[in-house]
Amino acid sequence: MVMTIPTRTLGTTSSLTVSTLGLGCMGMSEFYGTPDEAGGIATIHRALDLGVTFLDTADMYGPFTNERLVGKAIAGRRDEVQLATKFGNERNPDGSWVGINGHPDYVRRAADASLERLGVDHIDLYYQHRVDKTVPIEETIGAMKELVEAGKVRHLGLSEASAATIRRAHAVHPITALQSEYSLFTRDLEDTILPTLRELGIGLVPYSPLGRGMLTGAVPTTEAADDARASGRFPRFQGDNLAANLALVDQVKALAAEHGCTPGQLALAWVLAQGDDVAPIPGTKRVRYLEENVGAVDVELSADDLAALEAAIPRDAVAGDRYGDLSSIDA
Repeated sequence: MVMTIPTRTLGTTSSLTVSTLGLGCMGMSEFYGTPDEAGGIATIHRALDLGVTFLDTADMYGPFTNERLVGKAIAGRRDEVQLATKFGNERNPDGSWVGINGHPDYVRRAADASLERLGVDHIDLYYQHRVDKTVPIEETIGAMKELVEAGKVRHLGLSEASAATIRRAHAVHPITALQSEYSLFTRDLEDTILPTLRELGIGLVPYSPLGRGMLTGAVPTTEAADDARASGRFPRFQGDNLAANLALVDQVKALAAEHGCTPGQLALAWVLAQGDDVAPIPGTKRVRYLEENVGAVDVELSADDLAALEAAIPRDAVAGDRYGDLSSIDA
């Protein structure tokens, strides 16, 4: 049974209509426990049936295997999908790290490789995954613009870019969306980045809108060895930070109980309430979590509800940086 959830429009100069809620596919292949291709494909199929048609991947996930997984899943259903992928975090096939690469020749090669792995003739939204601080953004966006002119890409995006970089990029070619971390636990972009997006008519695609799962209330205190949250990469999941942050989640649980929804649904509803130009992409590789996330679309929050949530989790209350190494974040 195919259902329909509402849609939202990202961007004004170069606009893309997507499902209000998207699906982050990364964890199906890497970082959050054991990869599960079969489960991932089943989750994508269920997403499409529910009207969640905005799918997000990247060449680095796997590396390279997540794009192939997504390509398999959407075969025969391409016309239903708003397909987003990313380049710029360069890795070798063995998974080793090369670096951030925004050189124009690499942009072209990366796009062609992604198209081949995905099995499609165009990418709906192509992001620079991280800003290469050694290459002028104008050169990188210039190469991405060429992809649009060639019909290989429909819309351009940036990820974790600063307000200044966004302005410079947008002057070369309209930027449709910025993908950056945004949730009740991570609100830094509200200061300068979000106002810049609104001024320029650029949509926001929040990743990790559930705080890497912590805001669901179901994150265990001990993670599997193949889960990146068990490493020092994410300080919010370590030691005293974790205990402090789970105490904040208890506040969300209490408010969710009042609304008759799950903590995760309440946290997602908060993100959705931040504007019609915001389309979060919670990630999962399990159908049951996908279905729970979709339920957030029906959670209505009043101004008082939003204020209560923001009082329960003040911006400066979350313990620990969102990444152990923030050097790749454009500032």
